[in-house]
Amino acid sequence: MAAPERLVDAVRALREGSLTSEALTRGMLARVAATDANVQAWAHLDQEHALRAARACDARWAAGQVDGALAGIGLGVKDIIATADLPTELGSVIYADAQPSADAECVARLRHAGGFVFGKTVTTEFAFMQPGKTRNPWNAAHTPGGSSSGSAAAVALRHCAAALATQTNGSIVRPAAYCGVTGFKPTHGRLPYAGIATFSPTLDTLGVIARAVLDCEYVASVLAAPAGIARAVAELATAPRLGVFAGFPWVAIDVEQQRTLAYAAEMLRRAGARIDDIVFPKAWHDAPRVHRCIMLYEGARELGSLQDRERARMSAKLNAALDEGRAIDDADYADAMRRRGEMIDATREVFADRAAILSPPVPAAAPEDLTQTGDPSCCTLWTLLGAPAIVLPVALSANDMPMGAQLSAPPANDEALLAAARWCEARLPFAGLG
Repeated sequence: MAAPERLVDAVRALREGSLTSEALTRGMLARVAATDANVQAWAHLDQEHALRAARACDARWAAGQVDGALAGIGLGVKDIIATADLPTELGSVIYADAQPSADAECVARLRHAGGFVFGKTVTTEFAFMQPGKTRNPWNAAHTPGGSSSGSAAAVALRHCAAALATQTNGSIVRPAAYCGVTGFKPTHGRLPYAGIATFSPTLDTLGVIARAVLDCEYVASVLAAPAGIARAVAELATAPRLGVFAGFPWVAIDVEQQRTLAYAAEMLRRAGARIDDIVFPKAWHDAPRVHRCIMLYEGARELGSLQDRERARMSAKLNAALDEGRAIDDADYADAMRRRGEMIDATREVFADRAAILSPPVPAAAPEDLTQTGDPSCCTLWTLLGAPAIVLPVALSANDMPMGAQLSAPPANDEALLAAARWCEARLPFAGLG
């Protein structure tokens, strides 16, 4: 049988016995062989390693020893996430061939649930702004976004059903939008971050990229802390009430992205959703300044000693950012953290009784420029607030690049956001790559 398109369908087929993990893995490896040469989504992918892991899963099935929620499923894992059986290089020559002694907590939970690491996906250098080798699967002249470049590209090409990714500004939502897939950034701290390279403890968030909301939901629920995210989020009984931000005051949204968001809102209105245009609150206008202060102050303290030793092997972009962070004094950082708290306090009032807010995920489609990873400005606010956000692919631009819509909810409202996103996804059909 052909490999299922969705992860949840593969889980079902494995449980029913109509599919083996080895057959599923061989199908994914065939896709890699056929489509990855011009995209280069993978930092490390050992075919025999993946097949051995799949055969081991099948052997446990045969022995009646498997009951994990991800039994037999191989996931892509971003290459800043520690894996004891594959190198973890952080997108940097400094860590070439580095081999961790233990798995990150999320990888340990993946294995405990019966799954395995299919391979390590390309990340930008230290998950910041210097691009890696990955190109956009829709057009290799365009950026795939960052920093979770390989995770988004691999999922778009159906190399794997889902991949783990991280976000400190726009590193899940932006590449997912550029590559035409679904990217879910949960509430900060909802998924375990131990064992993942840290840039900004206040902002760094683990999430999932997949081809459907339900797949993101399923993987996130398995990896979440106890009582973190429900395994089966209840479907909405009635159409949701949504708010809309047509844009953000700190970035210009291009005409095609404006039209995409307007189209999504109109389709959802026709399906019965109540949609309100929201005036962007003044309390959030300095979000980019506050976010940048926190991110770079913390980044300089996380990576400062490494920079002292290895400045020559770090990119100019990373060195400049860390130097800027070193120059931020403690008082300015404390003020930024205070402002962040005030912005979080304003969240409930802004959302009111709306299930989610609809906004652009990016200012425009993926740029035709491999020296950059695109503008994360449309993600900055939600990351700063620690709020959950998800991007849905919606349409194609005039040059056939994916365009999407972002949905966000107040912190800790992950299940409500996922339910609203599933409702919207069903009414915004999108054809991905074949």
